[in-house]
Amino acid sequence: MRSASCQSSFRKLEKLGQGTYATVFKGRNRATNELVALKEIDLDAEGGVPSAAIREVPLLKRLIHENILTLHDVVHAEDKLVLVFEYMDKDLKRYIDARGSPLDTATAKSLVYQLLRGISFCHGNGIVHRGLKPGNLLLDQNGRLKLADFGLDRAFGIPISTFSNDVVTLWYRCPDVLLGSLTHNTSIDSCPSNYRTCFPLCSPQGLQYLIPQIDPSGIDLLEQMLQLRPEAHISASDALQHPWFQRRA
Repeated sequence: MRSASCQSSFRKLEKLGQGTYATVFKGRNRATNELVALKEIDLDAEGGVPSAAIREVPLLKRLIHENILTLHDVVHAEDKLVLVFEYMDKDLKRYIDARGSPLDTATAKSLVYQLLRGISFCHGNGIVHRGLKPGNLLLDQNGRLKLADFGLDRAFGIPISTFSNDVVTLWYRCPDVLLGSLTHNTSIDSCPSNYRTCFPLCSPQGLQYLIPQIDPSGIDLLEQMLQLRPEAHISASDALQHPWFQRRA
């Protein structure tokens, strides 16, 4: 982390969004002319940094992967902490809303595969994201997907720690978390509700009839994701080896 005037290094272009503890702007690096995303975190009067930011920065420095958003720099500027990220064109929710129609199979397959790659890398490094939702999945113009917003991340180990069940936006929580489970492991990121934007999810009964555009191999993968018991969920690494991905466009 370095101390500097953010305005002298970066030019704000437009506001992209606002979260619980930060505001994100599209910006431009004055030295390189490169587009960046500036995540501004307000510090309190004593210079305190929100716990989510304290977790996010060291984790992102560990997680270097093509399907995880890159943290370029951390700038301590006046009463703010600014995280400088690579710029992505839109999040998955805006991408799908702009299409105005369901994703075709090839696109859904590509996005789910990239999502699983990012999740698998996190889990392989002992990290659970705990906040997966369409707004935290970013896309560039070439269709590359990256995981973002690691403020709810936790390192896990053996034995698995007990955490709050107030994680993940309500609509994307796994059934066991909704029912009050405090014991989280990698299954919280492999829950089918996290993939509902790419997959039109529903009851396992009659999936082939309800989702005719997905072939039997895709239905099999969905059924393995739709298990209610966390320990029965297919892992991200195993899902990447599923036959459904053998013919990716």
